[in-house]
Amino acid sequence: MAGYIPGGRLSPKKVDEDIANIKFRFHRFLIARVDDDSFNILESTRQAIFDYVQVKLSAYVNENSLPLSRYEADRLAEELVDELVGFGPLESLLRDSSVTEIMVNGAERIFYERDGVIKRSQLSFVDDNHVARVIQRILAPIGRRLDESSPMVDARMPDGSRVNAIIPPIALDGPSISIRKFRHDLLQANDLVTYRSVSDEMLQFIKKAVSYRANILVSGGTGTGKTTFLNVLSGFINHHERIVTIEDTAELQLNNDHVVRLETRPPNAEGFGEVSARDLIRNALRMRPDRIIVGEVRSYEVMDMLQAMNTGHEGSMSTLHANSAADALLRMETLVGLSGQKISEATLRAIIVSAVDIVVQLTRLPNGRRCVAEITEVVDLRDDQYVTNPLFKLDRVTGEHHRASSAPSKPRVIELMRQAEAAR
Repeated sequence: MAGYIPGGRLSPKKVDEDIANIKFRFHRFLIARVDDDSFNILESTRQAIFDYVQVKLSAYVNENSLPLSRYEADRLAEELVDELVGFGPLESLLRDSSVTEIMVNGAERIFYERDGVIKRSQLSFVDDNHVARVIQRILAPIGRRLDESSPMVDARMPDGSRVNAIIPPIALDGPSISIRKFRHDLLQANDLVTYRSVSDEMLQFIKKAVSYRANILVSGGTGTGKTTFLNVLSGFINHHERIVTIEDTAELQLNNDHVVRLETRPPNAEGFGEVSARDLIRNALRMRPDRIIVGEVRSYEVMDMLQAMNTGHEGSMSTLHANSAADALLRMETLVGLSGQKISEATLRAIIVSAVDIVVQLTRLPNGRRCVAEITEVVDLRDDQYVTNPLFKLDRVTGEHHRASSAPSKPRVIELMRQAEAAR
């Protein structure tokens, strides 16, 4: 860039602070100049916008005698182009295919996840207003609103990525954004073995369980890969079967021809028009599904899901937030209780045991590796207590999977499913 002024030897922190200050001031100068010059950003190519920004930045640097190297000026110009045409400092992270999640905690703190590990980015916004403008730019194409009367939003971006945003006064430290990026290169079953998410023996068991139409609950904490794992499971379903998926924000990518995708809808500004997961499950039962897949059971819809699993929709699947297979069953009880359903504990546990065949528990290790922590079959009730059978476990010391010491050579669930398949 012509007109740059090389600076003296400054510490990296001091250089970053100077560039941030220059960016802050020039950003406001540039916004005013765009209007004065009647420069049409919407109808200009990215290169044309970059050339325009370079010219203005060069003049600004010279007029103000700013210590900016050519490299720093070019980097600053790229960031400002991102601000004008894209999502500001998030643009480079959104373009980076190795980044799976982006988290913004106010203007100065941007984090991202790569290979299961969360790191802090050196990127930042100019101020909270800058964050707010980017949020509005994200939401504009999808017709969602975010303001003081509606300070939280959860939505799906046009590319399929999931975005959650929340603003002050609810967010005390400034606007917050969480983006879970849509994965275009779907993880394949063999990838689970390659990445040591499962052993080959576990994968063969899971394939058989899906084929024999076992009802499967995928459990785990936030960021353990539940949706990704559910996608892989769906790949084992016979392509002639009719599947209905139900999600709050559509993330599942089923490689099946006979899929009906349903998505919940929040209420409008007047509080009307909500379509809940419970509504969709009830409607799905009228759509002649062979299997129902609920992206995540988190509320009142749990009882409807259990009833669907118990009324001829074998092979259905869902995910749930829980820390272990045992906790997953108790979590379902809690959700039913919160729904206000009047049902005894013994009856509820009998319904759960009848509905759920297998719980696959996922975990994320400190090194970022996502994997199956355990696979447990739900066997029966004894004295109103769950009888479960651990089949596979992760050795957290060695990081290897092995068959549980108490696991039978022929798991009960597989034998039952094989009999059901033979009876069809």
